[in-house]
Amino acid sequence: MKNRNFQYLNSIADISEDVFDLLKDISELKIMTEGTQLVKFNEVPTKVYMLVSGLVRCYLTTEEGREYNKSFYLPLSFVASLTALMNKKPSKFVFECLSDCELFEIDYCRLMELCKQSSQVNRLYTKVLEMLYTKYERRLVELISLNARDRYLALRAQIPELDVIIPQYHIASYLGITAVQLSRIRKKMGGH
Repeated sequence: MKNRNFQYLNSIADISEDVFDLLKDISELKIMTEGTQLVKFNEVPTKVYMLVSGLVRCYLTTEEGREYNKSFYLPLSFVASLTALMNKKPSKFVFECLSDCELFEIDYCRLMELCKQSSQVNRLYTKVLEMLYTKYERRLVELISLNARDRYLALRAQIPELDVIIPQYHIASYLGITAVQLSRIRKKMGGH
């Protein structure tokens, strides 16, 4: 486990084994069951997660109770309500395990202290933020410029086993369409 996680972090930014051990000291490996909310709506979060196995979704709920999926997280990736964390404000989003998940839970305040103490940790944190920003920008471009079919194809390119691991109604919500519309798109494409 250590080797894989160390390699993953090193693929983002060079860190030494000593720095990896410092990060391990502020992390706790947790097993979360399907349906667990890592971050609840209106909760002020204090943790960042590194997803090792499983699937997590981020969504928001309207006043009418309708859910809109903002993003899906697959291993290995970082999961957090960043705006709420950075501003110490309640989260507008819910982060929920769509399957049983194995994650490292990282204390955000302790991580920020390590960023001040270690240039390697600070560089790693900056690189992770850049990755997340790039992901959000790509999502925004897709929403603005692609039709529903092309958004579906883009999501399938990012998550090849999409139709197997994520329920159709969650995919439709992410795409901003109904499950019926998604079914029609998939049928026209000659599958499913």
